[in-house]
Amino acid sequence: MKIKTDFHKVNKLISSRYIEKIWPSKEKLKNLLRSGKKLTVYIGIDATGKHLHLGHSTNFLLLKKFQELGHKVIFLIGDFTAQIGDPTGKISTRKPLTHKQVLENCRGYQKQAGKILDFKSKQNPVELKFNSKWLSILALKDVIDLMAKVTVGQMIKRDMFKKRIKKKKEIYLHEFLYPLLQGYDSVAMDVDIEIGGNDQTFNMLIGRDLVRLYNKKEKFVITTKLLINPKTQKKLMSKSEGNFIALDENPNQMYGKIMALPDEVVIPVFSLCTEIKDSELEQIEKEFKRKRTSRPNIKARLAKEIVSIYRGKSAAEKAEREFNKVFKEKKLPSSIKKISIKEKKLNLLELLVKTGQVNSKSEAKRLVLQKAVKIDGTLKQDWREIVEIKKGLIIKIGKRRFVKVI
Repeated sequence: MKIKTDFHKVNKLISSRYIEKIWPSKEKLKNLLRSGKKLTVYIGIDATGKHLHLGHSTNFLLLKKFQELGHKVIFLIGDFTAQIGDPTGKISTRKPLTHKQVLENCRGYQKQAGKILDFKSKQNPVELKFNSKWLSILALKDVIDLMAKVTVGQMIKRDMFKKRIKKKKEIYLHEFLYPLLQGYDSVAMDVDIEIGGNDQTFNMLIGRDLVRLYNKKEKFVITTKLLINPKTQKKLMSKSEGNFIALDENPNQMYGKIMALPDEVVIPVFSLCTEIKDSELEQIEKEFKRKRTSRPNIKARLAKEIVSIYRGKSAAEKAEREFNKVFKEKKLPSSIKKISIKEKKLNLLELLVKTGQVNSKSEAKRLVLQKAVKIDGTLKQDWREIVEIKKGLIIKIGKRRFVKVI
C-alpha cells in the first residue's frame, strides 16, 4: 500500500484530539510522516483481564489513522510482561499471573480491537504479536546488559515508586525490570512510533532511550489522553478496579452503562471514544453546557454512537428501544434470564445468590441495604426477610439485572 503523505491528512493526524503529547516534537513527526517512509507503529497491551474497554479505544482510533495512511501497525499482546505486572499507578505489587491465565485472558483481544483496527485488510493488515517471542529467550547476560542501560536514580523518579518510598512500602526488583522489558519490545520490533495512554509515559520513554542505544535511531512516543472524570480526577475505565465498559459488552448492557455515566464525563467520552467531527463535537459541547434539558438526548446519542461502532447500527437502534422500554416506559425487558428454584421459601440473601447475578450473601446484603433489590415491583429493605417462591416471580437487582422464576 502506497504511503499517503497528503499535507491535510498528516496535519489532521498530528493535531488529533486523542493526542496529549509527542516526543521529541510534533514538527519532527510531521516531517517524518510527510517523507513517504513506511513507519512501524505499535501499541502494547498486557493481558491482565479478558476484556478491552472504552479506555483502550482512544489508542485504537488513533492507530486506525496511521493504518489508513499506509503505515505498518502492530498490536502487541504483553503475554510475558503481564506475568510480571506493570507497577504503573500501583501503591503495592501486582499479583503475578501464570502464562496460561494470560493466554486465556487475551483470547478475545483481536476480535475486540478488530471493531476499529483492520486485521483482515488485503493491502495493509494490522499485525498481531506476542512479546514472549523475544522476552522469554533473553539470556541472563542479555538481561544484565539491559539493566546496565538504566540507573536506579532514573527508576525511583517514577511517581508510584516515590509514593511507595514515602509510605514505607516495599519495591521489588522485578518491578524495576518491567519498564526495561516493555522498552525492549520497541527494540525487538524495531519500531518508529509507540502509542499509549499518558500513564505509560515513563515506560515508553525508557523504550525510546533503548531504541537509541540498541538500534541507533529515534523512536517517537505519542501519549494519548486518558478518560478521566473531571470532577473526581479518577480514571473512568480501570480493569484492575473492575470499573469499565467492555468493548465486547452486549448492546443492551453497553447502551445502559453509557446512559448511567455521570453528566460530567459525557463530552470527554464523546471526544476520546468516537470519531465524530471536531466541528460537530464543538456544537454538542455548547448544547450540553447551555441547555440542561438536552443532556439526556445527547447522552442517548453518545450511547447509540458507541454501540454502533462495536455492534452495528441495527443493534444500537434495538438497544435504544429496549432502554426506553425499561427505563422510560417502566416495562419489563424483552428478554429476561429464567431460573428454576425447587424451594418453596428462601431467605432473601439465599434467593439473590441463586439468581446467579450475585456472587455472595455479603454482596446480596449490601445490595439490599443500598435499596437496589425489588421483587415483583416491591422494594426489599430487610435482608432477613423470607421470600415465598412462586412461578413468574420477577427479581430486579440494580437498574439492569432482571431474573424470572419459572
